[in-house]
Amino acid sequence: MWVHLVVVAIITNIGPYFLFAWAELRVTSSLAGVLNATTPLFTLTAALATGTERHAPSRLAGLVLGLLGVVLLAAPWTTPQRGTLAGILAALLASACYALGYVYARRFLTSRAVAPVVLSTGQMLAGTVLLAILVPFVGTTPMHLSTTVIAAVLVLGVVGTGAAYPLNYQLIGDEGATAAATANYLIPMVAVILGTTLVGELITWNLVLGAVTILAGVALSEGRLAHSLRGRRVNQPANR
Repeated sequence: MWVHLVVVAIITNIGPYFLFAWAELRVTSSLAGVLNATTPLFTLTAALATGTERHAPSRLAGLVLGLLGVVLLAAPWTTPQRGTLAGILAALLASACYALGYVYARRFLTSRAVAPVVLSTGQMLAGTVLLAILVPFVGTTPMHLSTTVIAAVLVLGVVGTGAAYPLNYQLIGDEGATAAATANYLIPMVAVILGTTLVGELITWNLVLGAVTILAGVALSEGRLAHSLRGRRVNQPANR
């Protein structure tokens, strides 16, 4: 089991955290949050590729729609700066890492009779050991650990990771990889609200339209739009 925990730590802790930190030096937090919403699309792609979940035309259409949303966010017609495109690609790669982590955990970890708290603790311990080995080689940049920086790291570590991962494993075990990945629905809304209120970031039309398109693609790929339409038809009163 430890081998699987090490693999999950690499693809869901070390890889994405580095990539998102690197990306947010080049894109806004709002854009990074919206790009994180592509995780369910990557999860579905990985699940379909590995045979974990079945193919369906609506799911493929949802993937195409989600890709269109990413294009809207990248806004190639504006000739974006090279750094911005690199940041977008890094954020997308981080989301893909999360997606692989969902599918891998579903296949090799959550099927075991192990409590979610134990799995998340083992994963974070594995990630901590690996990072401690890497720091002397890659962590050579001078750091300025102010009180604000330390507090931010503690909040991200305790709330964003420590409290979230046991819930994540529970969702993967109960609902499956793709369903668990839909928790990313909330990230764009929170990222945009906090980005505008706390950091003063601007909301552009392609950010809003791209976010809506990506979320619509995720909903379509999971059959949620069709389910919603069927529910409306059932609840609609019959014509007299």
